Amino acid sequence: MCKRILGIALLALCGIPASAGAEAGAAPPSTVTVFAAASRTEGRKDNGRQFTAESATRVEFSFAATSMLARQVESGAHADVIFSADQEWMDYLDQRGLIQRSSRHNVLGNRLALVAGADSAIQLQIGPRFPLLAALHGGRLAVADPDSVPAGRYARSALASLGVWNEVADHLVRAENVRGALAFVARGEVPLGIVYVTDALIDHHVRVVGLFPEDSHPPITYPVALTSSAREPARAFVTYLDGPVGQAAFKKFGFAVLRR
Repeated sequence: MCKRILGIALLALCGIPASAGAEAGAAPPSTVTVFAAASRTEGRKDNGRQFTAESATRVEFSFAATSMLARQVESGAHADVIFSADQEWMDYLDQRGLIQRSSRHNVLGNRLALVAGADSAIQLQIGPRFPLLAALHGGRLAVADPDSVPAGRYARSALASLGVWNEVADHLVRAENVRGALAFVARGEVPLGIVYVTDALIDHHVRVVGLFPEDSHPPITYPVALTSSAREPARAFVTYLDGPVGQAAFKKFGFAVLRR
């Protein structure tokens, strides 16, 4: 997905009612459509008021797994901005001429976490050949689908590099996105899951068992780009995300902000 907090942070920046910034009788505000890799659409809207008040631009979001969003753009769905959870799907869009290459840049970083239910007594030290399968006690490990979803790809890479992928590959619950993986753990349906740390930090039904070494998987970065059909206000929106207000909101939700 996303991821979960990305949706919250984006909504905190820009989730504004359609009437904001436009007085009665005035022309309706322009709109920027953002396809964002995220898994939670609830969030605070206060930080977005400044952007809307200054630009009279409404921001509309579509949140889903990056793989789904990329295929929607390829199929002709309109988006002005694409906020991806990994580089591969942004490459996919770039190779098909569906983004403005010069606008592409990395905005955020994240970490990969192993999580358990808040009341779970599971303790694990993540490292080479760590006893993950034994810790499942016959249960399953929740991950976003590693065949297509970025969070799942990172999870597979981390487990493979630590030498435990083959042991657990047949003991997975493959979720549609990272929010789904988190939900399996939060509801107590599985003993463990792998999600982004930003997801884990806001769900009181789970706790972080440990963080995966950053060198065990490709860097978790979130690139943003304007689509090839982007309308002009979209550029101002991306600039806003890169600015101090946007960066502060992302930091608040636990992301690492990457400097351009």
